[in-house]
Amino acid sequence: MPTLEVEGKNFEVDEEGYLQDWQEWNENIAKRMAKDDGLDLTESHWEVIKFLRDYFEKYQIAPMIKILTKEIGKTMGPEKGNTKYLYELYPAGPAKQACRYAGLPKPTGCV
Repeated sequence: MPTLEVEGKNFEVDEEGYLQDWQEWNENIAKRMAKDDGLDLTESHWEVIKFLRDYFEKYQIAPMIKILTKEIGKTMGPEKGNTKYLYELYPAGPAKQACRYAGLPKPTGCV
């Protein structure tokens, strides 16, 4: 099984880089994944990551993009709850990339 090394500790990830145990996640893992992707995480990125982790704790599922935009729109407003905004933050796919940074499984319905 592949691993991701962060601060001298190895974390198991799947072949696509998703953390195997979402409870092992910490912010440094997200920062490392983003750095590997060439992204600097801003407060806007963290807002989505925190939203996703809260959502996962509540529903035990990582939301696909359609649900993600709808739920973010409800809690953060329509200016953030739309695919254009989310793709600006996560160009590799908001649901997939943000869930990976949040230490969550790949969202259902994502190829």
